[in-house]
Amino acid sequence: MSAVTARIDAPDLRLPQPYLLFLGDVTEPGYAKTAMGLRDWAPERCVGEFASSPDALTTGLPRLTPTEAYLKGARALVIGVANPGGVIKPSWMASLLAALDAGLDLISGMHGKLEDSRELRAAAERLGRRLIDIRRPPENIPVATGRKRSGRRLLTVGTDCALGKKYTALALARAFAARGLDADFRASGQTGIMIAGGGMPMDAVVSDFEAGAAELLSPDAAPDHWDVIEGQGSLFHPAYAAVSLGLLHGSQPDVVVLCHEPGRTRLLGYPDYPVPTLAAAIETNLALGRLTNTAIRCAGVSFNTGGLDPAAAEAAMAEASAALGLPVADPIRGGARFEALVEACLA
Repeated sequence: MSAVTARIDAPDLRLPQPYLLFLGDVTEPGYAKTAMGLRDWAPERCVGEFASSPDALTTGLPRLTPTEAYLKGARALVIGVANPGGVIKPSWMASLLAALDAGLDLISGMHGKLEDSRELRAAAERLGRRLIDIRRPPENIPVATGRKRSGRRLLTVGTDCALGKKYTALALARAFAARGLDADFRASGQTGIMIAGGGMPMDAVVSDFEAGAAELLSPDAAPDHWDVIEGQGSLFHPAYAAVSLGLLHGSQPDVVVLCHEPGRTRLLGYPDYPVPTLAAAIETNLALGRLTNTAIRCAGVSFNTGGLDPAAAEAAMAEASAALGLPVADPIRGGARFEALVEACLA
């Protein structure tokens, strides 16, 4: 059996499960969002974690060697890192080879491809293992039409990267379904695709086809159907604003929910760039979104308050809500504030 590379859009793709989550040498939680997302939204598929450095952060799952994970049922190692540029680091190679030797396939959502490593390809071919690269858009993506599509759409947008757009979209889609609504979570990044089992890796699409890819991600639907679309990047990001804008135009959202981490004053990894104010972020997203949906509105704000105690989180949400005149909630904390945000989305 030779090494196999696969695209998430392939109709016969079945990701080998359960997973061992690989953390590499990451110490910044924002760069381990793939591992954290799978832990939080697909815990039944996660056996444990594995790192190439003792200083790497932890997901809280058992830290296992690849052999130990295989004996506990794991069938794939997932690179749980989302570092700048999506690079597979040379310092990880020994760990990835150890996973192949232990009987695990490799799954990656990085820009750098597993198949581009001669060493990994040779080992996979020798051992009969699969190299699965998730970040591969489908072929023949059309240029966007700008045509108004049927159905209703919500897009999560952000003041920065890695602060809760995926979590917010997942929580809102679940809340909509709990109310008996016909709703789908539409994944636009590698972690969301692994959770949902399909989607569109927007940041791997050629720029001219970004909006067209977003149209494919959320096609015509029944008038009362909701697509809850995972946002990417931020319109205020010097590196990733392009994917944010293409997704905004192509998804044609009726509703946006702004995602923000209170206390973050500088863009993650870009200390020379300040995080915009909530009001400015809302105004900019609405102004640019009106190109393809003149009726776009902001239903409220999602706060990532994981770094705050309950009292401080409540105070931050109450202050922002009063200033904006909109619901502000942390979907993970839930409660009345989140219920108010859900109702505002559906209003």
